[in-house]
Amino acid sequence: PLDAARADAVGLLPGSTTGLPATLWQASPTPALIRRLEALPDMPLPAVQALFYTLLLAEADAPEDAGRVARFLSARIETLRRFGAVEPALALVERAGGAVPQLFDQWLDLSLLNGTEDPACAALRKKPSLTNSLTARIFCTARAGDWTTAVLTYHGATSLGALAEPDATLLALFLDPEMIETTTPPPAPEDVTALQFRLYEAVGAALSTRNLPRAFAMADLRGTAGWKAEIEAAERLARTGALAGTQLLGLYTAREPSASGGVWDRAAAVQALDTALAAKDPPAVADALPAAWAAAREMQLETVMADLFAERLMQMTLPDRVRALVLDIALLSPLYETAAQRLAPVTPRQRFAVGLARGTPSAEMATTPNEAAIADGFARTGAARAHQALLDQDRLGEAILSAATQLDDHSGATREGLGAALAALRAFGLEETARRAALQIVLLERMQ
Repeated sequence: PLDAARADAVGLLPGSTTGLPATLWQASPTPALIRRLEALPDMPLPAVQALFYTLLLAEADAPEDAGRVARFLSARIETLRRFGAVEPALALVERAGGAVPQLFDQWLDLSLLNGTEDPACAALRKKPSLTNSLTARIFCTARAGDWTTAVLTYHGATSLGALAEPDATLLALFLDPEMIETTTPPPAPEDVTALQFRLYEAVGAALSTRNLPRAFAMADLRGTAGWKAEIEAAERLARTGALAGTQLLGLYTAREPSASGGVWDRAAAVQALDTALAAKDPPAVADALPAAWAAAREMQLETVMADLFAERLMQMTLPDRVRALVLDIALLSPLYETAAQRLAPVTPRQRFAVGLARGTPSAEMATTPNEAAIADGFARTGAARAHQALLDQDRLGEAILSAATQLDDHSGATREGLGAALAALRAFGLEETARRAALQIVLLERMQ
């Protein structure tokens, strides 16, 4: 039997890396933790998104009420999948041991999206009871090359009415490719599963991932899609930190754009900036930077672009016309403290942001309600009552989730809530997250 307590404690990041205690989740009831994870915003601030990943991937003791079904681990895996972080979610389930009924369906789904389903299928072949899905059993049997058994299982299942549409028709086409010439694939259901997605692909009726949940975008990065689809998928995943910015840059610069408009203009703009920086040509950089930054803003990839280019931009002496833009980019990067020391602010907003980057935002320099709330949050010396109450019960993980979620502009946070959330994160020792999140609120204007 699955050791659920051990499975719920599985993580990829040790405490020495995260700085979080092993008791992060221990005192929290599992249902309360699951509700917190389900309430996380789909598109949080980038700094908050990074914090969520740290929490979801942390090695920590399981909740004291952990049962035999690894509910907390399953909820963490599902949350990662919702963000599009297929690879770390897959690594989590594999580390816990996916060849158990409680985790197998997630293992297979993630493997299918990642294009690495053979190990999961091999486990299912050895132990069919891992899943109740006849579709999965038939698919994996056929994938193993045992077409006779797969067909017999399929006919037995259909004679009993055990296969619903579109699975029945998709499997028929998958098992007998000659039918593809005479049989039209069924319409895609509203909620496509990972296995259905792969079956549509296998029978020559591949579905676009554009309107599917974010995790499906991973399928476009398996080398089976065109360059345009790859870039669009990478942009979608990079937006939530599910794909490294360097991978996105690699796709942007892989070849010359073959057309104009949309994704091609974005690729051309990034290529122009990258080329100018490589040539160390200040006028060319100044010419290319505004278009590249506009492309980043269009796709809400500002922090990704800042991570990629801030250091090289700061090393160059650029014309005054892009000085303000360079400072914005640098303050959105991990080099925000260095930028605050080396680059002079140009606008009132930047003067406030420079103080914030140093950890001492001035209320006198605040020019918007958000800036005033941020200054108030950094002036406080402890967490607000609601966050402190969780901390007093040793429910640190919950307290962090509560404060971080409150920073999101879709959570209904008030200006008072913004200051309280920042104060709580700082009280919990998450100073860098608080500063970077606050800088993003000021410079990206996502909460105005």
